[in-house]
Amino acid sequence: MEHGPGMLRDGAILLAFGLACVLLFRRLGLGATLGYLVAGAVVGPHVLGLVGGAESMLGFAEFGITLLLFLVGLELNPQRLWRLKHDIFGLGLLQVVLCGVGLMGVLMLARFSPAAALALGLPLALSSTAQVLPMLQSVGRLRTPFGERAFSVLLFQDLSIVPLIAILAAMSRAPANLDATPGWVVGVQTLTAVIGLVLAGRFLLRPLFRLIGRLGEREMFVFAGLFTVVASAALMASLGLSTALGAFIAGVMLADSPYRHELEADVEPFRSVLLGLFFLAVGMMLDLGAIADRPLFVLGMAVAVIGVKTGVIFALGLAFRMGWREALALGLLLSQGGEFGFVLFTQAQAGLLIEPATASLFGAVVTVSMAFTPFLMRYTGRIRAEPRRADDEMPEGPSSDGASALVIGYGRFGQTVAQMLILQRIKVTLIDQDPEMIETAGSFGAKVYYGDGTRMDLLRQAGAAEAQLLMFCPDGDAIDADFLHGVAAAFPGASVFVRAYDRRSMIRIAGGPVAGAVREVIESAVCMARMAMGALEIDDDDIDRVEHEYRRRDEERLREQSDTGDLRAGIERIITENRELAGES
Repeated sequence: MEHGPGMLRDGAILLAFGLACVLLFRRLGLGATLGYLVAGAVVGPHVLGLVGGAESMLGFAEFGITLLLFLVGLELNPQRLWRLKHDIFGLGLLQVVLCGVGLMGVLMLARFSPAAALALGLPLALSSTAQVLPMLQSVGRLRTPFGERAFSVLLFQDLSIVPLIAILAAMSRAPANLDATPGWVVGVQTLTAVIGLVLAGRFLLRPLFRLIGRLGEREMFVFAGLFTVVASAALMASLGLSTALGAFIAGVMLADSPYRHELEADVEPFRSVLLGLFFLAVGMMLDLGAIADRPLFVLGMAVAVIGVKTGVIFALGLAFRMGWREALALGLLLSQGGEFGFVLFTQAQAGLLIEPATASLFGAVVTVSMAFTPFLMRYTGRIRAEPRRADDEMPEGPSSDGASALVIGYGRFGQTVAQMLILQRIKVTLIDQDPEMIETAGSFGAKVYYGDGTRMDLLRQAGAAEAQLLMFCPDGDAIDADFLHGVAAAFPGASVFVRAYDRRSMIRIAGGPVAGAVREVIESAVCMARMAMGALEIDDDDIDRVEHEYRRRDEERLREQSDTGDLRAGIERIITENRELAGES
């Protein structure tokens, strides 16, 4: 795109069309991806011609895929990733190989040479990580057994980019490049880079985020998060490897960090915007002329890709002991072509394995297959919504950590609340802003995440949308009624409880939609007063009457203060001298 005013004009046009189409397609229940693709095609050179430079924008927007893999890595600690190894290297490997061979056979039936059929079939075997993972996240399925299997396949596909490029290079008919790096050297470089990222994550990144947490500068978290992604991606790119793989490894190394939720909340907006631009660019690059010249071929080949991949993945799912509904849903979900197909088509073209017109034609096939995905996603939802038998695979759980309760603030108050909930076997996610307290809690075995629990985006990342309890126990009086109304609107399924610092805090939250609010010291003070009266051998019934009278006066006074906003309201109810309890009733 042009620089200066022209770039601003192009940006405004892209955003306007993207916004309009996404709103329309969301309203129709077809998802944002199809809206972006259509918007890009409309403003692109083949329809209205309002915006150009799709190739340069695509290169920039592909960073959104890198950010996506970083966020996915944050969801997968090393132990969980190790648990998925059979799905990654078993199901994932078989999917790429068998789908590639199956599509190669279809292309040979369409009278392509074996070399061209293989050069096209392997890229078509890959699915769209950029399309599938956000869809799974949006419906809360990414951390379920079904979502983990889909992710495992997609992760292996990303890992397979390097060997697929090597295969295409070995098949190349172009003049040999004597300066090319031997395959074993690439393998050693890859292993070294991965080990380097692992060590950097443990010994450099965690101390860096700990320092930033102590400084309390939220903007520095944004910078540090983007630095982490860019640096890891740049390291991999310098070795000719997948940038998304580097970002993913960096994310995995920080998945056990207390700063995970803060990083997710800070990086997520960049990921969303860049992925939107990516699909806009893909839509702009859609060669409508190629489709117009051979519409039946493009449509038929897109259907063939979907059919072959669905059938192969369905059979593999059954072989890996999935129920038939989930196996079919997985096949439909991963049946489209993927964004890395464009990269591999370019490699095949450079190796003189296919003509430029063929690369353009199959780019259109990939885009059309991606356009089918929102419809197929709706169908998979219907398939998987059928009732399960008791012995079927475990039901889907919520996203994030699957916690039933979020405790925000892990000071002296929050610790008691959290420990009592845990004693009842309620799964709890703990959030606090004090790095020193987090480290101290960690030394006692408590896992506390760093973050500002009054930020809606961070609460959402931590799983508030699926939680049943939101327990706000921070120091100070940062909570007010307006904030609580926002929480209730954003997370209507959760019961909200608030720890109030004093009477002023109680007045600030008056009228807020809370299931319960407690002043920090009132219960302990009442308890001590009862103990003191007991030490004087006062009868238990009298002690109960005194407590009841105090609470009645206190509640009435607090109600008047909340209604008027005046701390002096109800002053006559303050007990300032010894009086007969009977005479006060």
